[in-house]
Amino acid sequence: MKKETILNLASLKDQVYEYIRFQMKVGELRPGSTIDMNATSRKLGISKTPLRDALIRLEMEGFVNILPRRGVVVNTLTIQDIKDFYQILGALESTAVLSASSFFGKRETNELKKLNDLMDKAIKKDDFNNYYEENLKFHDVYLMLSGNKTLRKTADTLKKRLYDFPRREGYIKEWEQTSIKEHEQFIELMEREAYQEAADFIRDVHWSFKVQEKYICQYYSDNPKQDK
Repeated sequence: MKKETILNLASLKDQVYEYIRFQMKVGELRPGSTIDMNATSRKLGISKTPLRDALIRLEMEGFVNILPRRGVVVNTLTIQDIKDFYQILGALESTAVLSASSFFGKRETNELKKLNDLMDKAIKKDDFNNYYEENLKFHDVYLMLSGNKTLRKTADTLKKRLYDFPRREGYIKEWEQTSIKEHEQFIELMEREAYQEAADFIRDVHWSFKVQEKYICQYYSDNPKQDK
């Protein structure tokens, strides 16, 4: 009898990719651990080809490192990585704000206000998971309007590296409350069409490692402090 696979045949490598990412997210695959390709392919009931394809994609996105004859290692997230990611995200999102400015109007402003209000309500209930999802939607309002798919994809990957590697159970309430206040300032700038100021604010405050360093060091306190 042919062994049933856990995964469907359609878009197999994409499903393998999502499976491994989920294992990272929930902490089954920890930073620094090794992925056993033989054991993984047996568990999923698949050949090594889609698994290898998924791992190559994960390596390109920075989640793993494929070492010849030594296996696949899940990358750690260092403080230097976080600094770099914040700098890149600040540049990407400030660019997106300026690109979106031609299409930004009252509907978009109201959407930002609604999402920020939902974030505030979630934090008051200590519901970080809901807060996190609404926060992603908040930033997606102008990322989507930018019309730059590559920019959005890159920003999305970096945020996964920062916050889903794995997803931490705890959170810093003061940081999230501060973020909500920063969103309010950003909305006010967008509402009065001060788009350059809004772009600068996103880059130089919201995604500034220096500005956010106190909270970052608390949140990532268990991460290596040295560079890779």
